[in-house]
Amino acid sequence: MTTPTAVLVHGAFADAGSWTGVIDHLQRHGVPVIAPPNPLRGLAADAAYVASVAAQVDGPVVLVGHSYGGALITVAGTTENVVGLVYVAAYVLEEGESLGELQGRFPASPLVSNLKQWTYPVPGADPAVEVTIAEDAFPSVFAADVPAGTTKLLAAAQRPLAAAAFEEKASAAAWRTKPSWALVAAADQAINPEVERYGAKRAGATIVELEGASHAVAVSRPEEVADLIREAVRATS
Repeated sequence: MTTPTAVLVHGAFADAGSWTGVIDHLQRHGVPVIAPPNPLRGLAADAAYVASVAAQVDGPVVLVGHSYGGALITVAGTTENVVGLVYVAAYVLEEGESLGELQGRFPASPLVSNLKQWTYPVPGADPAVEVTIAEDAFPSVFAADVPAGTTKLLAAAQRPLAAAAFEEKASAAAWRTKPSWALVAAADQAINPEVERYGAKRAGATIVELEGASHAVAVSRPEEVADLIREAVRATS
């Protein structure tokens, strides 16, 4: 029996270090795990990168996506050796749907009014727009249940997301053919928890809801996040 490798895909405004506590729990329980960098440049390009990482893993893979990473695993999950999907406070898109369309069905979260715009160079084209969370709003929007000292570090080390990612449409929905699990962060102020619930139910996912959990649930409650991933790994072994 081959234990699937958990490939942890971080979302916007974070990096792979946000999975540290989850990785620790998984490794202590014998689950092979990698947490690659997410380029955060656009849905199609980022999903292709995640798919490439998964395809190069020897053996089966359980893809885990936090936040925007959920949209990526929805597309990248069609990769042949992916056997399961785990959504953590994440967007679960339908084929042909964009993040903006999914979010637009529900009241906007506080994140929307607290984004700061930056630009970055694009070879042969005009500069493109990317966004971070305004630093003063970061604790309440992203990580309300994380200690203040840690939150200040997370806010300073944010990785921006290309604004165009909100409008790109998912080219596939892997949950139609692969089993899925979802963790809903019930106190999320970055993604409306209703968005998380709606996508997870539509996908037929096995759903766990954590009361009081912020968007940074992988940082604040790593053991519970790891437990859901382990459940997915066991079910697909």
